[in-house]
Amino acid sequence: MEKIVAPSLLSANFGQLNVDIEMVNRSQADWFHCDIMDGLFVPNLSYGFPIIEQIKRLAKKPLDVHLMIVDPDRYLERFKESGADILTVHIEACTHLHRTIQKIKALGMKAGIALNPHTAISQLEDIIIDADMVLIMSVNPGFGGQKFIENSYEKISRLREMAERKHHNLIIEVDGGVDFANAAKLRSIGANALVAGNAIFKAQNPEEAIAMLKMS
Repeated sequence: MEKIVAPSLLSANFGQLNVDIEMVNRSQADWFHCDIMDGLFVPNLSYGFPIIEQIKRLAKKPLDVHLMIVDPDRYLERFKESGADILTVHIEACTHLHRTIQKIKALGMKAGIALNPHTAISQLEDIIIDADMVLIMSVNPGFGGQKFIENSYEKISRLREMAERKHHNLIIEVDGGVDFANAAKLRSIGANALVAGNAIFKAQNPEEAIAMLKMS
């Protein structure tokens, strides 16, 4: 199983964003994880198109863009234009999820579906085959630095079982409270991609932290 590490730029130092981007470029990381928040779907605001465009200009690795916004269909084309390579929308925010996923793919991006902690894996039964990736939120979305929700292990295991039945190539991504204490377990139960913020950017040696997560 491919081991993907996606440093979350939400935890980067925006006063020296170019320095942190260059660090990720040099590292063993696979993707840049970009969290987009609108203050409505989640109780926080992050950054928008100008920052995504700046990250894309400097990044040498794909942009994994996670939309925590209401009515994401309004902005699919704009995120493509800004540089998103993978675009993930929340199942809770999409009235016509199949249509949204098909539009993301038609625009030339990989399509991801994110689930909040309270959302059951069973809701993916009829859509999982259409997604390139499913993102399990292991904290309530909106803020970095939260404690990992233990029930997430069971959800990931059930999702991997569903993927084995329906979609062998599905990437399972985990975001929230991921660190060196739980990374190996997350891999062992079926997670391909680990998103980490504080565990990387607050580390004394962020490149080494990325390498450790890659080896987990």
